[in-house]
Amino acid sequence: MKHLLKLLDWSGEDINEVLNLADQLKYEQKHGIAKKYLEGKTLGMIFEKASTRTRVSFEVGMFQLGGSALFLSSNNTQIGRGEPVEDTARVLSRYLDGIMIRTFEQSEVESLAQYGSIPIINGLTDFCHPCQVLADLMTIREIKGRLDGLKMSFIGDGNNMMNSLIVGALKSGMSISVACPENYEPDAKVVEFAKEYGDKFKMFRTPKEAVVDADVVITDVWASMGQEEEAQIRAKAFEGYQVNDELMSLAKEDAVVLHCLPAHRGEEITAEVFEAHADEIFEEAENRLHAQKAVMVYLMR
Repeated sequence: MKHLLKLLDWSGEDINEVLNLADQLKYEQKHGIAKKYLEGKTLGMIFEKASTRTRVSFEVGMFQLGGSALFLSSNNTQIGRGEPVEDTARVLSRYLDGIMIRTFEQSEVESLAQYGSIPIINGLTDFCHPCQVLADLMTIREIKGRLDGLKMSFIGDGNNMMNSLIVGALKSGMSISVACPENYEPDAKVVEFAKEYGDKFKMFRTPKEAVVDADVVITDVWASMGQEEEAQIRAKAFEGYQVNDELMSLAKEDAVVLHCLPAHRGEEITAEVFEAHADEIFEEAENRLHAQKAVMVYLMR
């Protein structure tokens, strides 16, 4: 049985197969071709972190695939009242055909897969955000026509997005350069993985070094969910890490700019750069729907 716990578990072939399926599902949706790939199946959606795009895209996606989605909040279920995750996994496996979970600890996602008997999809943890990165790769491939040989640059925090982008880019044949301040580096496991790819992965302290000749420039908020109390400290640490016109002048002229949203204009990205690339960014947001539908079909069909 396959899960999507983190992209480190997937091969480049897995990623490519899901991206191809996402392209197919997007085409079918745009052309009114209704195929109920998951008819009669139910996805349980566990939310321990608030969400807009994740909930809507998974719920709509399951509906379009002929199945149903059940929202499970930690505020009104036993999940948030101390029930062991191994018990939750075994009970829900008897009711559902798959589980998507958006939570804090990666270990919780891994435990659901260990004790459950149905596919588990990581909707986001503090360690990684695989569904978002599959949507990013889908968007880049749509715009550029390929992934292999392109250069991605990520500017900002070594958070779940940076972790997953490093893995996803390298496994898709891209090179990636990241820029982050000291003490805000990506996870050590991800850095160790990236070393296998030699000079296709580079980490810098200054954004200008990272974006030179980049085909794709990506950024994210400086303070993720749960880090709001650190916002002022982080804002000071990330001075000089804003994606602006000066920085973009060092990337390729036709460079794509992506942001997983929500965006704080005037902080990690200027309003001018955001609006200049708004079509790309909101296509990326739409592609969450198509990429996640592909993941569900790939794992649950």
